[in-house]
Amino acid sequence: MWSWSRRALVWAAVIPLALLVTWDAPRLAGDAEPSRPRAAERILPPVQQQAPAPVVVTRDSWGADEDLRTEPVTYTGAARAVFIHHTDHPDDYDCADAPEMLKSMQADHVTRMGWDDVGYNFVVDKCGTIYEGRGGGYQRYVMGAHTTGFNGDSVGIAALGDFLAGESVPDALITGIAQVAAWKLRPGADPRGHVRMVSTNDASRVPEGEEADLSVISGHRDIVETHCPGDALYAELPHIREEAARLRVASARKQ
Repeated sequence: MWSWSRRALVWAAVIPLALLVTWDAPRLAGDAEPSRPRAAERILPPVQQQAPAPVVVTRDSWGADEDLRTEPVTYTGAARAVFIHHTDHPDDYDCADAPEMLKSMQADHVTRMGWDDVGYNFVVDKCGTIYEGRGGGYQRYVMGAHTTGFNGDSVGIAALGDFLAGESVPDALITGIAQVAAWKLRPGADPRGHVRMVSTNDASRVPEGEEADLSVISGHRDIVETHCPGDALYAELPHIREEAARLRVASARKQ
């Protein structure tokens, strides 16, 4: 990670100092990602979701810089797993500042991390507002750059904040994450269950080509050496799983 002084030199002329942070996005170390050109891109058909879509603030609404995107989007299959992250921002931000924070994060992911766009598929702030992350159409399954070795057939949701041990996690944030998970997981998936997925990268905890037994809703640290998504948010994963399951059951009863 960069030191504060180096980050400040790069970003001070672009954004307020209050928004300068160290992102906790994963390093890909050669993982096959959408930031790399692909010969034959396929747009997979939409999948009928088991829960309704929540309200999502689109990239156009929060001001994503589409000129930063120069490579084709890679689409993947319906989500078999959801990985929860944090963005490593200080937790005392004002939710009104979230769009500017997202614009800064997009620029950092592209210019410093070397990706073509925001790594996460969705970002949720502490007020529960859900933002479209990586471009390509939030209604579809876009392959992100969020969990090394397991970006295929998964969705990455980042919570805007740090969530250190002992801190409280807002109920609105938990609800927002659960809403996205309930909506994007493939039909029949149990948010409280497990799934077996094959690693595509040795940089994860699982060697390339080997299977991992994962919680359907996992934390970033479950598969990559990192403290993400923060101890406080990680401790709330059982709550998120239960809420996502409740939402899917409630939706099924209405159908």
